[in-house]
Amino acid sequence: MNHRVSIILGCHGHIPQGAGDDAGEHIYAARLKPFIQTLLRYPKIPAALHYSGVLLTWLEAQHPELLMALADLISRKQVEILGGGFYEPMMPLIPQTDKIGQIEMLSAYIRKKFGKRPRGCWIPEAAWEQQLVGVLHTCDMGYTFLEERHFIAAGLSGGALYAPCISENQGKITTVFPLSGSLRQNFASHEPGVVLDGLLQKFPAVSAAMPSAALLTVFPEYLYTEDAGESPETSYGRFFEALSRFQGDLEYTTPGKHYKTLGRLGKAYFPGNPERKFLIDCPESNGLYTKMMFTHAGINQLRGDKSRKQNARGELWKAQGYTLFSAAESGGISRAPLRKAAYKALLEAEKICRNQGKFTPSLLAFDVDLDGCAEYLFQDRNINCYVQCTGASIFELDYLPKTWNYLDTFAGEGRKRTAFADHLTPPEYSLRDALGESRDTRFCGAEAYELVDMDRSHGRACFRLPARSGSGDSPYLDAIEIEKQYLLKRDTLSVHYTLRNCGAEPAAFKFIPRIDLSFSDDGEDQLKVFRGTGEAEIHTIRGIEFRDIKNELTLSLSADRDFDGWIVPIRTGSPAGEMQYQSTCLMPVMSLTLAPGERWETEFMLGIAH
Repeated sequence: MNHRVSIILGCHGHIPQGAGDDAGEHIYAARLKPFIQTLLRYPKIPAALHYSGVLLTWLEAQHPELLMALADLISRKQVEILGGGFYEPMMPLIPQTDKIGQIEMLSAYIRKKFGKRPRGCWIPEAAWEQQLVGVLHTCDMGYTFLEERHFIAAGLSGGALYAPCISENQGKITTVFPLSGSLRQNFASHEPGVVLDGLLQKFPAVSAAMPSAALLTVFPEYLYTEDAGESPETSYGRFFEALSRFQGDLEYTTPGKHYKTLGRLGKAYFPGNPERKFLIDCPESNGLYTKMMFTHAGINQLRGDKSRKQNARGELWKAQGYTLFSAAESGGISRAPLRKAAYKALLEAEKICRNQGKFTPSLLAFDVDLDGCAEYLFQDRNINCYVQCTGASIFELDYLPKTWNYLDTFAGEGRKRTAFADHLTPPEYSLRDALGESRDTRFCGAEAYELVDMDRSHGRACFRLPARSGSGDSPYLDAIEIEKQYLLKRDTLSVHYTLRNCGAEPAAFKFIPRIDLSFSDDGEDQLKVFRGTGEAEIHTIRGIEFRDIKNELTLSLSADRDFDGWIVPIRTGSPAGEMQYQSTCLMPVMSLTLAPGERWETEFMLGIAH
């Protein structure tokens, strides 16, 4: 029969690294199990499946019966399983060796588990760059999939939107199948029989404009339900029943079968997606990305131990999932467990790279965040402390034995939270002002400090923020010069401040070096804070302790002077409308009055101990 429309039906499944069993159980019950069970009842309807390596290994441990059913479908050639990156990486953002390594890792798993190597490759989020053609060729992947918007952006129209094409880069080629986003949306909002009937009306016959059958590839995420309370099994049953009714008019196939029948194809070059723009808009994603690249460089420096190098790469790949680097992934980077899983993997890779017998504590000047300016990396046996010149504040604080970054925070305000971000405020400044948008302050955490001195042998660096020309309603705050010295030694970080009034008038103000620390949660079973009286306010103390119950650690902050302060949990909204914990903000407050030319000093000690 000369079919007017050919359909490749697919199913995609992934759980992000660190999402936990609840996320796996949800996708298993809502999509995977009903799809596979229904597919078994309709042997004449084939499908292409892509499950990430994270999901496949989770299924192997939690629901091996589903993999057994999947193996049966593959053996009877009803299902083609697609390859891709094992951890669903954001392909354009990772080095080429990691692209190839992740694809080969998933291909090896599929071949071992199901006895057949995949020939088609899934690109997460359809995040394309033309250089991927060479990667696919190297990994022996004959074809991939891009959405119809990519075909339109490449200048294709008419029948070319419903046919595979060739794409080339530096002499290598691959075949690209069109993914129909509009058909996916139609299946989510309309009864499936109505949608399929509409396809026959849209493509009434083979013509000069459409010399062969239109090919539509669809991976439905959600299906139309007549009843809001309808179970996934019922929804998939109605969906497949509708597909079976149209078997005489529609051809159902797999990409592998269709690929073998292809003749001469047109060629197209597809523009890339703006993934890197998201790194600019979201500093938390950029922090993960630059840490990833820094770790990748460290792994490449390993020599003579292939096993250790491969183990480190395996940890690195866990941190490359697209969920944390995508504006389209609702709430991805704001989900603390996903960020923490990524940093844990990166720190595990760093630990593997370090030879503890030869490791020497160091202080390095290195552009780790790829902004064109050097940052200052204090690296001790147990602690990493990374200081940036903006604010002379700490933007990464790692405790390596627990592979935990205490500055893995999320602000959702276009800037990443840091530690020892200095504020100068009027004397009457209150907690309410701190939680609002008080303008009569000087936020030194956004100003550029200059490096004054760097003693590598003793692990000490000193920064200065000069006074500036007075402006606004509080010029006396601009007259304050700040000098800040960091010293990391034996799991304790000391921060020594010297403030000087460079103005001609006395200056009365509050000095607040804000510190944001990210724990697993702030519930009583996760975090205990030992402090003075009061819920949010502390008064006249010289020290405070945070007991991190999850990591069995105590973080202590002490000073050589009494201070007041505020402790505030930072929460942001989730896609589900719930408030999710991000960090605990500590704001030590010291009230000062400095005469013209007067200097004032204090020192804070931040320690981490079992």
